[in-house]
Amino acid sequence: MSAVPLLAQAAEVDTGDTAWMLAATALVLMMTPALGLFYAGLVRAKNPLNTFMMCAASIAIGAVSWALVGYSLAFDGTGDLIGGLGHFALQDVTLEPRDGTTIPHLLFMAFQGTFCIITIALISGAVVERMRFSAFIVFAALWSVLVYAVLAHWAFGGGWLFERGTLDFAGGVPVEMASGFSALAAALVVGARKDYGRQALLPHNAIYVLLGAGLLWFGWFGFNGGSGFGANEASVLAFTNTLLCPAATLFVWMGLDAIRGRKVTAVGAATAIIVGCVLITPAGGYVSPGWALALGALGALPCYAMIVWRPRTRVDETLDVLAAHGIAGFTGILAIGFVAQASWNGISDGLIYGNAAQLTDQALAALAAPAYAFAVTFALLKAIGAVLPLRATEREEAMGMDVIYHGEEAYPTGEGAILVQPDAEGDATLVKSS
Repeated sequence: MSAVPLLAQAAEVDTGDTAWMLAATALVLMMTPALGLFYAGLVRAKNPLNTFMMCAASIAIGAVSWALVGYSLAFDGTGDLIGGLGHFALQDVTLEPRDGTTIPHLLFMAFQGTFCIITIALISGAVVERMRFSAFIVFAALWSVLVYAVLAHWAFGGGWLFERGTLDFAGGVPVEMASGFSALAAALVVGARKDYGRQALLPHNAIYVLLGAGLLWFGWFGFNGGSGFGANEASVLAFTNTLLCPAATLFVWMGLDAIRGRKVTAVGAATAIIVGCVLITPAGGYVSPGWALALGALGALPCYAMIVWRPRTRVDETLDVLAAHGIAGFTGILAIGFVAQASWNGISDGLIYGNAAQLTDQALAALAAPAYAFAVTFALLKAIGAVLPLRATEREEAMGMDVIYHGEEAYPTGEGAILVQPDAEGDATLVKSS
C-alpha cells in the first residue's frame, strides 16, 4: 500500500502531539544504551562489554518480537488475560490515529515497543558476569512474549487490571515490577557468581554509572512524559513529577549514605536517581507535584533498606534490579491508591481523598503482577536450562564474559588482537595474535 492514501486517512492526527511523541519515543529508546552504560560501570573490568551487549541485544530482540507478535498480544482485543493476533506482524497498524489518541497508530506501537525493549534489558542486571550470552538471547525472546506482552495487556491493553480501574501511568506493572521480580527469579535459577560472598565484587567505573544514570533520567522525561500520548496536561504533570520525585529520592538517599557510612557515594547517588524515576513511573500522571516529592522521599527508604540487606543473603541478584525496580515499582503502584487526586488527574482519588476502592485495585495489581512475573520467569529459565546451559563454566567466568563471548576487551592490556578458540575439551582458550 502506498503512503499517499494512508496519509490522506490520517486527517485527525494532531501534529503537535505527534511531534512530542516522536521525540518521546527517541528518548525512551536512548534509555537502553544509557542503561548499558550504567550497568557496565557496575560490573568488574572483565565484563563491561558483555554487560552492555546484553542491553544492545535487547533492542534487536525486543523490537522484532514486539512488531511480530508482542504488540498484538498486548493491544489487540479485550480479553481478560491476553490479547489477540489481529495486529500480527503489524497488520492494520497504519498512520491513522489509534483509538483514544491523536497520534498515528504506528507511532503508538513504536513508543510502546521501546518500553518492551528496556524491560528486557533491565532483567540482564540480575545475571551479568555469569549467564551465557546465547541463553540470554533465547530467554529474552520468549520472556518478551510470555511475560511482558501479557502484563502490558493486563495494565494497558484492556486486560483485567485495566478493566478493574487499576491506575498505572507509565509501566509500574509491565516494566518495573515485572523486571524486578523476574530478576529475582533469574538470579535464583542461574545461581550466584563463583566469587560471591568470598571477595568484594566492586563496580569498576563510577563515572560510567553516573553518566548512565544521568542519561536515564533524561530519557525518563520521554518515558513518563510521553505516556500522556500528547502535548497535554497529563504529560506536563508527569514530566514535572519526573523532575521532582527523583530529586527528592536523591536528597534523602545522600542523607542515608552520610548517616550510615559517613560518605555520600557516587554509585549510591546514581542508584537514587534510578529509584526515584521508578517510583514516579506508575504515579506520574495521577499525583500532585507535592505528593511526587513526598513519594520520592518516603519511597527511598524501603529501596535503600533492600539494597543494604540483599548482599547479606545468598541471592546474587547482581545489580539490585529487585530493589531499584521491583520494590520501587511496587511502592509507586501502592502510592497511587493512597494519594491519587482527581483534581489533578481527572480520573480518580485515592484513600486519603475518600476513595478506598482505588487502593484495593492498586493492591491487587501489586500482588498479581509480581507473582505472575516471578513464576513464569522461573519456569521459563528452568525449561531453557533443560535444553541448553544457562551459565558459563567457572573457567570462563574467571576469564571474563567480554573475551569469552565477544572476543574483545574493554581495556586491552597487551599488544595484538584477542582471539578466542575452543581447546580439545571444548572450553574457550585465549590466543594473542601479534
